[in-house]
Amino acid sequence: MSANTHRSHRNQRNNPYVLDDLAVRFHRTTAGVAWRWRTELLIASAAGAAIWRLSRDMSLTWAAITLGGIVLGLLAIPGPRRFTVRRFWCVLARHRIQRLCYEARLHTRAGRLPLVLWTRPTKVGERARVLCRAGICAEDFEAHIGELRAACYAREARVTRNRQWSHLVTIDIIRRDTLAAGRHVPSPLMATRRPAPEPQPPGPPVITSLRIVPPAKEPGGEPANTRQ
Repeated sequence: MSANTHRSHRNQRNNPYVLDDLAVRFHRTTAGVAWRWRTELLIASAAGAAIWRLSRDMSLTWAAITLGGIVLGLLAIPGPRRFTVRRFWCVLARHRIQRLCYEARLHTRAGRLPLVLWTRPTKVGERARVLCRAGICAEDFEAHIGELRAACYAREARVTRNRQWSHLVTIDIIRRDTLAAGRHVPSPLMATRRPAPEPQPPGPPVITSLRIVPPAKEPGGEPANTRQ
């Protein structure tokens, strides 16, 4: 019993973030939780209202089955399916950013996390606008760019500070490259292309004999170079 108490006392003494952990737990207000889970609460409210309306004309089981069939039918259409998938990644990115701020201690000493104002889809991923509280800045997110990229399951992440309001930070989550080729199309010319001949090694040097040509003579019979 004494050994367990001593071990527990050492763990609490060696933890420099005991007060910070308590502050984080104490500052999870109802308004903050509702804002972070606003999408899920809205979907649950809409689904509950739809089931209640359908249950007036049929049983509760058939109302749930009918609502599920309508949702599956909408997901079978390409337009609503793309909209749903993109919004799903936006919601996931928002929760992952909030979780990263908690795990990487990107919060104030009072335990307040940065507030994700909105998240919208882009052509390459998602874009989130974050409100930094006092004690947090854009450089803190840039220092944890690797953790941010891994937390959002993305290939790259970029942090941009607002030029006018420095407490507003834009986080771009990049999941795909729109300029990359979707598939490789082989060229038919590659099949008929002949390999280039291998270069031949240089042979030994060839030595040719030189012929000495005598100097020309003038009409008098004497060589040109012996005339005085």
